[in-house]
Amino acid sequence: MRRHIRTRLLVVAALLACVPVRSAPERDAMHWLPVQDVASGGGTKGPWRQNDSQYDYVDDGTLASLPGGGLAVAWVDQRRKEVLLQVLGADGPARAAPVDVSRSPATFSWMPRIAAGDPDTLHLLWQEIIFSGGSHGGDILYARSLDGGRSFSRPVNLSSSLGGDGKGRLDRDTWSNGSLDLAVGADGKVYAAWTEYDGALWLARSRDGGRSFTPPQRIAGDDKRPARGPSLALGGGKVYLAWTVGEDPDADIRVSSSLDDGASFSPPVLIGARAARADAPRLAFDRDGRLHLVYMEQTGKQPAAIRNARSDGPELAFGTPRTLSTRGEAAMAPQLAIDAHGRVHIAWESAKGLRYSRDGGAPVTVPHSGPAAGARQGSQQGMLGKKLAAGDGMIALVNSSLAQGHGSRVWVMRGRLPDSR
Repeated sequence: MRRHIRTRLLVVAALLACVPVRSAPERDAMHWLPVQDVASGGGTKGPWRQNDSQYDYVDDGTLASLPGGGLAVAWVDQRRKEVLLQVLGADGPARAAPVDVSRSPATFSWMPRIAAGDPDTLHLLWQEIIFSGGSHGGDILYARSLDGGRSFSRPVNLSSSLGGDGKGRLDRDTWSNGSLDLAVGADGKVYAAWTEYDGALWLARSRDGGRSFTPPQRIAGDDKRPARGPSLALGGGKVYLAWTVGEDPDADIRVSSSLDDGASFSPPVLIGARAARADAPRLAFDRDGRLHLVYMEQTGKQPAAIRNARSDGPELAFGTPRTLSTRGEAAMAPQLAIDAHGRVHIAWESAKGLRYSRDGGAPVTVPHSGPAAGARQGSQQGMLGKKLAAGDGMIALVNSSLAQGHGSRVWVMRGRLPDSR
């Protein structure tokens, strides 16, 4: 009897040996789909002459995941001075032709943000380079679609100021455009945040799904410590807001929360190392009640690194930040998204293209994510754009590039998560 059992076990073992078994790294690997080109354009970026500048290129790609696996992608056509949006199906092809959202051919439109509401509602926020008499041009415009992105409402100016809205200042001569963010709650409430060149951080709120907004309220920032790079997250009955400051080589990330739908905010918690400048924060709230933060940090002239920290529980109390980027890789422009299963997706830009890490794992370079030889990686307006989205079993990244005198393009990379095949 013992010999019979042993013989059967040997036979089973032999059969199992014939079954291919994937290693753990292979099982966990992302399945990257073919790259999808979204837009192409000219290759001209002339000297800055306000809205008379000779610009002819596509740039500033951003995206949002939609129910059912679709993807909303927006970008800027600098020749037309317009923000365009197109919805891609779950299988890749576009559902319809691109829609002109900004409809403002006399003024440049830069650095859009998309937020998806219910299955048919899309919200779009961007920086319009309107010169109203201040030292810097810029206002914050908003539009929404109630038909899944086939058409959009007439744009509304949320800021209407002289402050140079949408600019995140590092110092008097250096700033990033696209210093703004947009978030939509499950209840349909809409939140828009932005900073201005002179330093103020503003927040406008809509309680009726984007039909109307409150007058913008000043949250923080001044000329001495100009606010920069705001990021919004919603969850647990709170509105979370992060930002950093310019004019300070030892700048920390500030994170604050609101229990009254953004009418007031708690004193900010500071995150950052001593003698290092923390910049470009991104916030996301997961289904288990944890608030995630990713940002870049630079010490002196050393290459910047990507840090990740998490706050557990109802109070803002972040643990020790982890470093995700590889030592010396000159990482920048961090991105953060959390999917419905609670998986944390982080990406950033490097000289090799876009780098990606899931749940704190070792980073990989996203295939075909970098610009061609001789081209510059987008966005040309700064590093504060949003290039990562997470959906139902998929992630998506967008990038853009400009080859002066040759051409420009915006393209999308999608990855299918291992347990979604």
